[in-house]
Amino acid sequence: MNKTNHSRVSEFILLGLSESPELQPLFFVVFSMLYLAIVMGNFLIILTVTSDPRLHSPMYFLLANLSFIDVCVASFATPKMIADFLVEQKTISFEACLAQIFFVHLFTGSEMVLLVSMAYDRYVAICKPLHYMTIMSRRVCIILVIISWCVGFIHTTSQLAFTVNLPFCGPNKVDSFFCDLPLVTKLACIDTYVVSLLIVADSGFLSMSSFLLLVISYTVILITVRNRSSASMAKARSTLTAHITVVTLFFGPCIFIYVWPFSSYSVDKVLAVFYTIFTPILNPVIYTLRNKEVKAAMSKLKSRYLKPGQVSAIIRNVLFL
Repeated sequence: MNKTNHSRVSEFILLGLSESPELQPLFFVVFSMLYLAIVMGNFLIILTVTSDPRLHSPMYFLLANLSFIDVCVASFATPKMIADFLVEQKTISFEACLAQIFFVHLFTGSEMVLLVSMAYDRYVAICKPLHYMTIMSRRVCIILVIISWCVGFIHTTSQLAFTVNLPFCGPNKVDSFFCDLPLVTKLACIDTYVVSLLIVADSGFLSMSSFLLLVISYTVILITVRNRSSASMAKARSTLTAHITVVTLFFGPCIFIYVWPFSSYSVDKVLAVFYTIFTPILNPVIYTLRNKEVKAAMSKLKSRYLKPGQVSAIIRNVLFL
């Protein structure tokens, strides 16, 4: 494609969550608070894991990396969406639109593979406990994290290749709060039926293969836990419940969007909000509320850095400002 074709459209218009002017201030307050909670909650987990020596284990190392990816997932589009609530014309440049497509598939693809790594960690811990520290060494954990980012990069590069050379010369309205690939490709000046199929097949393959690996892993783990009635398995069941909950919350919307046989491949705004905002905020809640070690480490962190009366003093200062 020559450059004159897709240079005709220099920016896209994001229709956002709602075109109602009355709802914009409410959405601004709600999503600003949610985004702040995402950043603070996930960075609190990272800080807790890195500062407490008792949490320097493979499971918590992977958990800290999951929290970092969750911050990235929430940050590629949410700040732009929050800022758009304050303006009437919600525009985004062509380059920034491609950047959003790149980052959404990079982060979500990496998170899928990281969740598989966390399932493998739980499999080794429960099914091969005597060899756990040997198999899940520091080097192996780092390699698993690197693999997750590499798979995410390969996935997003293949997805972006479908879009970067498409000619955009007509409509430029994206019916969402960020540039999602199926919606952007529909705006091209050529028939994108084959391209749309390739996009869905690419994302669907990664989603379904990761999900099937997780199902197999957790099935084996659940059978192992069921056959063991020792007290040590109670902790394993609790951890396992948290992992399965997170997997269901993350993969549910992704599979529904990219694998369900829609006649037209439009992204449901509710599902888009769910996996970009609500899943990153639910992950720290699920892992901390069901994990006594993390809660104890957070209490220790609070007593170390926040002395009695300091929290109320900080709140008074913020309100005064």
